[in-house]
Amino acid sequence: MSTLEIEIWSDIACPWCWVGKRGLEQAIELFDAPVRVKWNAFELNPQAPLGLAEPVDYAQRLADKYGTGLQSAKEMIERMVNTGRERGLDLRFDRIRPTNTFDAHRLLSWAKSGDLQMDLKEALFNAYLHEGQLISDPEILVGLAEQVGLDGPAARDILQSDRFTTEVRKDEQLAQQIGVTGVPCFVFPRAKFGVSGAQPAEALLEAMEKARQQQKAPVG
Repeated sequence: MSTLEIEIWSDIACPWCWVGKRGLEQAIELFDAPVRVKWNAFELNPQAPLGLAEPVDYAQRLADKYGTGLQSAKEMIERMVNTGRERGLDLRFDRIRPTNTFDAHRLLSWAKSGDLQMDLKEALFNAYLHEGQLISDPEILVGLAEQVGLDGPAARDILQSDRFTTEVRKDEQLAQQIGVTGVPCFVFPRAKFGVSGAQPAEALLEAMEKARQQQKAPVG
């Protein structure tokens, strides 16, 4: 049985990406064929500082970012929290510490070579969006890597070097080339199409079925 390949561009700092991950997991459970998932890097704010000492007023941050009123930003957060709750997530915007995610993406790129990338992605989402951990802190990143079964000293060595910088930049360049402007974005490379947004399981399952049929279609 042919394996369906899915590449996902996302950022750990994106609440909708965690919500979309849950939808994907549910769709995979319903799909009757093997699926191989690869998470690709996308930085929503490449210029983000490496660390902020305290959590921020996330509603005010959204209001400033989108040029909207504080009440509108609070309603936006409420929608994200409610959607996350529907998918079993506890999004804690009162704890979030906005920070740079580049080093986290480097570790995720390293984890592509094994079978723990999905686990590391989940640990990073939970650390940032639920626990309010500072995921630009190398020691926190090493701890998360060890938590999912990756080699801690190897993770620390990577973070102390520039390894996997090229791989992260290639992900971001490819996103530009194929027109990824927002995340999460689910791409079916062999079927040559993708879907964007935190899609529910039903929509992703439909896309997966479509991708499978297009992969089967004869060429020419």
